[in-house]
Amino acid sequence: MTSTPVRGALAALLALAAALPAVPAFADPGPPPRPSAPAPAAGPALVPGVPLTPYQPWRMDTPDQVLPPRVYEPSAAEDAIEPYEPSVPVDDSVEYVPASEAQPAPGPGLGQFAAARCTTKTGPYQRQVERWLKLKVDGRQSAADCKAIRAFQTKQGIRPNSGFAGPVTWGRMRSISARKNPNAAKKCPTRAYRLACVDLPRQLMWVSKGKKIVYGPVPIRSGRAGYATRAGWHKVYWKHKNHWSTLYNTPMPYSQFFSGGQAFHAIYGSVYNPPGSRGCVNMRLADAKKLWGVLKKGDRVYVWGRRPGT
Repeated sequence: MTSTPVRGALAALLALAAALPAVPAFADPGPPPRPSAPAPAAGPALVPGVPLTPYQPWRMDTPDQVLPPRVYEPSAAEDAIEPYEPSVPVDDSVEYVPASEAQPAPGPGLGQFAAARCTTKTGPYQRQVERWLKLKVDGRQSAADCKAIRAFQTKQGIRPNSGFAGPVTWGRMRSISARKNPNAAKKCPTRAYRLACVDLPRQLMWVSKGKKIVYGPVPIRSGRAGYATRAGWHKVYWKHKNHWSTLYNTPMPYSQFFSGGQAFHAIYGSVYNPPGSRGCVNMRLADAKKLWGVLKKGDRVYVWGRRPGT
């Protein structure tokens, strides 16, 4: 039998518990939320003009490394390992278009596209593309503009060939113009030694030795607004073929560091993917692999200008 004092204490505890606010029942929170998508770039939001698939190289943005890496001498065994190839090749011929312009396609392959309709939308590079095609430069999309842009896209294998003046179309035009003489404007100094030239306004890079171009030009993706690739003279101070950013937990294949945490390196995505890197000079995997064999530790790097839109 419970004694009177004990019964009294128990009654007091029950009364105190009744006076406390109700505690909500525990609910299973379920699986953790998926990571949110990166914030869209300023200006019109562009997406690849293809249907989404489980493998989305255009979504695989590379945050890069903003701090200098820990420098060490990689072993021969480490350097013998080549960075992995993506299971599905990155298609740099896929144009970035407004979401409403993305084309449905039968089947899962990136190479299959429905017939693209001619766009009436004005692309972010409308004026530049009009000037390159020797059209009337007014920055407005017309039926004649779309027809001419579409013909260029068809010839170059750019898809969807809808006539939208996006980053891939304009990037291809820049590369074509620079093929014969990328340094026609003499923006990059002429030196007797190997010199990596990084043209931020045109988003191109090449390597010269004297007046000879020994590599490139190839398309690049430099730093976005707030993360500018540093202009001026630099020097390749560390090469790390299988670099992995511990700051952002992301691969940086064929890294060649030239200014703090800024490096030439490959990305597993499109170099035309807006809005840009966080300072590094992003390259296509094949281009970065070839550059790895061209540049040596101690080679000079010259960067000039500004990335458009920064």
